[in-house]
Amino acid sequence: MRLPDAPDGPLFMDAVLVPNRSLPNPGFIALMAVLVIMSVVAALAYLRMGAWPIPFFFGLDILLVWMAFRISYRDGRRREIIRISRDRVMVHRLHPNGPVRHYVLPTAWTRVTIHQSGKHEAAVELSASGKRLVVGRFLSPSERPGLGAAIERALGRARQPGAQETGGV
Repeated sequence: MRLPDAPDGPLFMDAVLVPNRSLPNPGFIALMAVLVIMSVVAALAYLRMGAWPIPFFFGLDILLVWMAFRISYRDGRRREIIRISRDRVMVHRLHPNGPVRHYVLPTAWTRVTIHQSGKHEAAVELSASGKRLVVGRFLSPSERPGLGAAIERALGRARQPGAQETGGV
């Protein structure tokens, strides 16, 4: 997964967006250990009562929880890189299964719209020349308006004649 080189000249925004992960790896290991211990204890109790099919369901539960976390951690490798230079806005999306998508919009015509700010369905949309692109979908609803405001500020600086590079968000 190689990104294109940054454009020549100053960057007014160079942000890497990463999904929030609520459970770090050590927490996942601890959670799975507790689930396994609880399931083994319960399975042994049911085996002693003669309900021999029940322990298989405890094993199935552990497998399903493990698979759900595996999918969640895989999705956590998603990245969205937003670069704003004087002449273009570049958005690079790195998907967890490998492909990289690139979007380019002209800085002079790009507009930022924040839909339903403060609500769960909040979205940050970039639009130019009839194209629309929603960015930061995986961010929390409270983070999306801040992203939209940061992009608007960077676009404003990029459009000013003689503006200097600030980097970052």
